[in-house]
Amino acid sequence: MDYVSRAPAPPLDLFIDDIYCMSGIPRHRMMNVPPMPSAHLFVNLGGPVRLWDSDPAVPPALLDGSWFMGVWTRRFLVEYPIPVRLVGVHFKPWGMSPFVDTPASELRNAWMPVDRGWQRSVDRIRDEVTDSLRVLEEELRSRLAGSPSQGLDLVRHTGRRLESSYGTVPIGALTDAAGVTGNHLAAQFKQHVGITPKRMARIYRFAQLIITVDARQPVDWAEVAQTAGYFDQAHFIREFKDFTGHTPTGYLELRRRFPAEPGFSPDAGPMPAE
Repeated sequence: MDYVSRAPAPPLDLFIDDIYCMSGIPRHRMMNVPPMPSAHLFVNLGGPVRLWDSDPAVPPALLDGSWFMGVWTRRFLVEYPIPVRLVGVHFKPWGMSPFVDTPASELRNAWMPVDRGWQRSVDRIRDEVTDSLRVLEEELRSRLAGSPSQGLDLVRHTGRRLESSYGTVPIGALTDAAGVTGNHLAAQFKQHVGITPKRMARIYRFAQLIITVDARQPVDWAEVAQTAGYFDQAHFIREFKDFTGHTPTGYLELRRRFPAEPGFSPDAGPMPAE
């Protein structure tokens, strides 16, 4: 499968990590996706995509067309069509806020179809499929408000500290630096990210761990956990299994049977679903 991505030019880079296109035959049709520090826009140019929430109480979804997806705090499974033809955006955790009217808290662990306004943009992308990344970037730039909504600057600056520290900076240090209370910061994060700073820190911490573990080498999980800031081994194992569906040992066995392709972003975190 081919994967082409580009980082957007300023000021979109304050909100977006990359804009990408996936096409071709996937190596693994079904993928298990742990919580990652991003929100998404998917423009599906191929067959329907199936999604399963790891919460069995949530019914599966068959998604055709285009949709937004908020930050997830638990894993989900995605089944690609064959072939894949998909254009997407990896937003920073707070990055979707300027582009949609729905509060981020309503998109936590959830997806929604694009609205009528966005559908016009999607139609243009479909018409310009050979240059879809440029067209999508232009659409995003045209929709970026001149001034950020209330609280977004606070969330963005605070979120950048969590991003650069991989979630290890204490929340108290964030509130002290911002000159706000913990309750105020949490409320703004729920509005623009969908989750609290503490939960976002957990996701950054785990995402950094999972993409840096080299399954080809022996892994000292106790050392890995401590380096990542987990000082309770039992808590680390519980969170690992909650986020991936595997124990650390089981995860290594899976990755050794199905190695991630170096430099291939769809394999950075997501793993084949058995």
